Amino acid sequence: MIRILVYLALLFAVAAGFAWLADRPGEIALVWQGYEIRSSLMVAAIAFAALFVALAILFWIVTTLVRAPRLFGDWLGGRRRDRGFRALSRGMVAVGAGDVKLARRYALESRKILGAEPMTLLLAAQSAQLSGDAPAARTAFEAMLEDPETRLLGLRGLFVEAERAGEHEAARHFASEAHQSAPALAWAGQALFAYQAAASDWRGALETLGSNTHAKLVDRGESHRLRAVLLTARGLGDEASNPEEARAAALEAVKLAPGLVPAATLAARLSARNSDYRRASKILEAAWKVEPHPEIAEAYLNVRPGDAAGDRLKRAEKLVTLRPMSAESHYALARAAFDARDFAAARRALGSVAESERTERYCLLMAEIEEAEGDRGRVREWLGRALRAPRDPSWMADGYVFTAWAPVSPVSGRIDAFEWRVPTLSLGGEERPLIDLMPAPETSPAEMPVLEAAPVQRAAPPSPPVEPAAVQPSRPVQAGRDLPKAPIPDDPGVEDPDKRIDPIHLQ
Repeated sequence: MIRILVYLALLFAVAAGFAWLADRPGEIALVWQGYEIRSSLMVAAIAFAALFVALAILFWIVTTLVRAPRLFGDWLGGRRRDRGFRALSRGMVAVGAGDVKLARRYALESRKILGAEPMTLLLAAQSAQLSGDAPAARTAFEAMLEDPETRLLGLRGLFVEAERAGEHEAARHFASEAHQSAPALAWAGQALFAYQAAASDWRGALETLGSNTHAKLVDRGESHRLRAVLLTARGLGDEASNPEEARAAALEAVKLAPGLVPAATLAARLSARNSDYRRASKILEAAWKVEPHPEIAEAYLNVRPGDAAGDRLKRAEKLVTLRPMSAESHYALARAAFDARDFAAARRALGSVAESERTERYCLLMAEIEEAEGDRGRVREWLGRALRAPRDPSWMADGYVFTAWAPVSPVSGRIDAFEWRVPTLSLGGEERPLIDLMPAPETSPAEMPVLEAAPVQRAAPPSPPVEPAAVQPSRPVQAGRDLPKAPIPDDPGVEDPDKRIDPIHLQ
C-alpha cells in the first residue's frame, strides 16, 4: 500500500512539473562544433525524460544478462526445494497415517534434498520411532542438539526414548538439561519433579516445585499441598539425624496443609520431644478440626509420655468437644475409657456412633469390652459381627492397601497418591497385595521403600452364617491390644447370636 502511494506521489510530481513548464514556454539553443540546435523547453524536457528511461532499460538488460546464470540456478534450486518440502509434507502425513514404508522413503528423500533442516531431522526421528528403530531415532535427536533452535526438541525426543528403554537415569538427565534451558517448559519441569520425588531427593524436588510454581505450571493450591508433602517426607527422613531441621520442616508443612495427618503427627511428636506439649497439642487440635483421624487421636492422647489413663481420657473428651459429630471422636473416647477401665463410659461413647458408621472396629471394641467384663458369649457374638461389618478406612494408593502413609506411591511413583478411605473389595481372580511400609525398629525412615507384600482377601459369594463358637478374629483389634487368637470353647448356656431377634442396646 505504501509503495503504491509513493508511485502515485512521483507521478503527480512529474505531471506537476510538466504543467509548470507548459505554463512557462521558452526555447533552448545548443551550439556545438558549428552546429546549432534550437528547441522549445517542453520538447527538450520530454527528450531528456525519454533518454533517462532508455538508459534505465539498457541498464536492466545488461544486469539481467550478467545475473542470468545465477538466476537460472536459483530457479532450479527453488524447484528442488519445493520438491524437498513436498516430500517432507508427504512424510509427515505418512507418519500420522502410520505408513512406515512411505514415511522412511520420504524421510530419506527430504533429507537428501534439504539436508539437515530441523523438519527433516524430525521426520527422520519420527519415522524411526514408527518403525521401532531406536538407535536411528536417537541419532536424529542427537543431531538436533547441535542447533540452538532444535535443542529442546532433541532433548524431548531423547527423554522419550530413554523412558521407553527404561533408562531412568538418562531420562532424568535430559529432563534436567531441558529444565535448565527453559524453566517454563512443562514436560521438563514435571518430569524432573517426578524423578526427584521418586528418588527421595526432597530438597531438589522442593526447588523444582518452586520453579514450576513460578512458571505457573502448577496452581498455587496444588503447589502448597505438594510442598507440604515434600516437607513432611524430608522431616521423616531427618527425624533421627537432624530433629531440629525436621521439626522446622514439619511446622512449615502444617501451615501449608493443616489437614495433612502425617505432617501434624510429626510436628507434634518433635515438639513434644522438646517438652513443648502445649504447641504439640495445639497442632493436633487444629488438625483434628480439619480431618479427624485415628493417628491424630493416638498422638493427641499420648502427647505427654507417662500420663495416667485418666489424663488420656480427659484429652479424649476434649476431642469430642472439638468434633462432636465425628465418629472418630467417639471411637477415641471409647478407647481412652476402656484403657481407664471405665467400661460404662466406653459403652456410652460407642453408643453415640451412628448405625451407618459402626464398622469392624466398632465390633472389635465391643468384643474387648465384653471380654474385660467376662461375658465370653457376647465376645463370640461381636467377633461374628466383625466378620460381616463394613471395613474401616486405611491408607490406599493406586488400588493397594498400605499399613502406613508414604509421600510417594511405590506402585506408580506418583507423589501425594495416598488417601485415607475404605478399601474396595477386588473382583474374583484379581490380587491386591497389602504392602507394609513400616520400617523395622532399627531402620531409619529413609529406608522405608523396602516392601513386603501379603495378599488381601478377595470378595467371595455370600456364605451361610458361621457358628459363633468357631469364629476367630481375622485381624487384631489394635496394635498392642490383640485379642486372644485361640478358639473360644463353646458355651452351651449362650444363645446363638445369629438367631437373636432384638438388637443389643448400649446403655
